[in-house]
Amino acid sequence: MTDRYARMFARLGNQGAFGAFVMLGDPDLATSAAIIDALVDAGADMLEVGIPFSDPVADGPTIQAAAVRALAQGVTPADCFALLRAFRERHPDVPVGVLTYANIVLARGMEAFYARCAEAEVDSVLVADVPAREAEPFVKAARAHGIASVLIAATNTPPETLQRVAELGGGYTYCVARAGVTGAETEMQLGHDALFARLAEYGAPPPVLGFGISRPDHVRAALSAGAAGVISGSAIVKLIETGPNPIPAIKAFVAEMKQACAPAEAGAQP
Repeated sequence: MTDRYARMFARLGNQGAFGAFVMLGDPDLATSAAIIDALVDAGADMLEVGIPFSDPVADGPTIQAAAVRALAQGVTPADCFALLRAFRERHPDVPVGVLTYANIVLARGMEAFYARCAEAEVDSVLVADVPAREAEPFVKAARAHGIASVLIAATNTPPETLQRVAELGGGYTYCVARAGVTGAETEMQLGHDALFARLAEYGAPPPVLGFGISRPDHVRAALSAGAAGVISGSAIVKLIETGPNPIPAIKAFVAEMKQACAPAEAGAQP
């Protein structure tokens, strides 16, 4: 199994990891390839990417619209894997996770899906609509192909479920910052100390906070609460909506968010 996540966290030390999410193929494949390169160039430590899907139930309107735009371009899972394989040739050390849904995994067979992930040198897969109690077949297939399974934890997740998340999960643990779906429109709701402590007690992969991370103060608050990193998605995807050349704005946003990941003593702004 790949150790890119472990090497990333070790390299960062006491600095938080900044993860960037985008929908592959949005607004088109060529621009999407340039965008994921730009995310890394601007300072993103890890990528989480979506495969366009018609019913992304965990996602809010911004990311749903991105999936619709990509589907309208005819983007397929095969296109996404080709894009990721080319990205890996350019960026051999950047951890890449796929966030997807069970229908995408099962459409051509679970084994075939994870085999394609391995061929593209994807590091992890998060199947957003598969709860921990149903995740074992997905985890087994993923592990057979050297892919980590990222599982979701929330402040109201029962201890027995958190223990299962710790046992089955790999790479990092996706901790939701608030209830509901993805989106930059609603404030995150912190109060994660007990969650992070319990995950550490069970030996879970490092906690990374997502859902509603859209400003530098969100990053600092998340890291102060004990997160090992953050993932921002809707705020980046909104920039892609704005026009034919979103890359300068994306780079500026990522650089500002990454700067907020520095520990206070190293110069992070209060």
